Amino acid sequence: MQIDEELTLKKLETFLAFMHSGNLARAASALNTSSVSVHRAIHSLENALRCPLFKHQGRTLIPLESAYVLEEKARKLIQDTSEMVRATREAAGFSAERFKLGTLYSLTVKTVPQLIMGLKLRRSELNIDLTLGSNVDLMYRLKNLELDAILVSLNDSTCDPACEQLPLFSDDIFLAVPNESPFAEQAEVDLADLASATFITLSQGFATHSDGERVFEQAGFEPNVAMQVNDIFTLLSLVSSGVGYALLPGRISAVYENRIRLIPLQARYRSQQHIGVLFLKTRERDPNLLALVAECRMYSLQREASGPAD
Repeated sequence: MQIDEELTLKKLETFLAFMHSGNLARAASALNTSSVSVHRAIHSLENALRCPLFKHQGRTLIPLESAYVLEEKARKLIQDTSEMVRATREAAGFSAERFKLGTLYSLTVKTVPQLIMGLKLRRSELNIDLTLGSNVDLMYRLKNLELDAILVSLNDSTCDPACEQLPLFSDDIFLAVPNESPFAEQAEVDLADLASATFITLSQGFATHSDGERVFEQAGFEPNVAMQVNDIFTLLSLVSSGVGYALLPGRISAVYENRIRLIPLQARYRSQQHIGVLFLKTRERDPNLLALVAECRMYSLQREASGPAD
């Protein structure tokens, strides 16, 4: 059976409002429309169904048995349609009750907790799943719809026309050394003096790995890498134990602050990471993402006002 194009969900909602109120004026008031519009919608519905729904007693509409049958079925149809829309949007990640956020390990020290607390204040019903990884891994997960948004270093690996970027802050790269290192008390370091030193690095795919390669190239030597690790906290532990030096962003200064020192590089070697949030442009109107963007903008303004410390 072909459904008449005049049979619409909007008209069914109008019909249900009338059946609930029993009066054209009250139904119109509930729908914020006119009595004429309600009457017109009901008449159009009868035309679409090709059967009467009401009988007239003066200016009053009296429901027929057909109207009660339609009321029962239409109420279930509207409920099922609302559930269909909710489930579909949730499957696509739009205004879901769970928000999947990806981030670099180093941002979990202060940045991520502050953003999550602000996001929970804006959307208290939201449950947040946190995924840690490298720039490359998180970008892959975002493009494959496994994550709703990612907090990463904005570089060549994150340049994608399908993604929206919102910068948060910039972070200088430092030489990380243990407290007992001969470099620990220096105001700045000439990286070329460490050409024979041992280094610990993050694995390929991490922004800090690629930033370090660029700095070492500027210094004119290939570092002696004793070990590559997959998270910055393991790397910090190895540096503090004297296994080797590392090039790391300043935001990790609060971690192992009593066991390592971050020494500025000489001006010719200085490099920055630009941290920001990324999400797909097709998702930019999602309420959860809009709340995250608002919180990120607030965080960025607060950081500018308070200074670079993270």
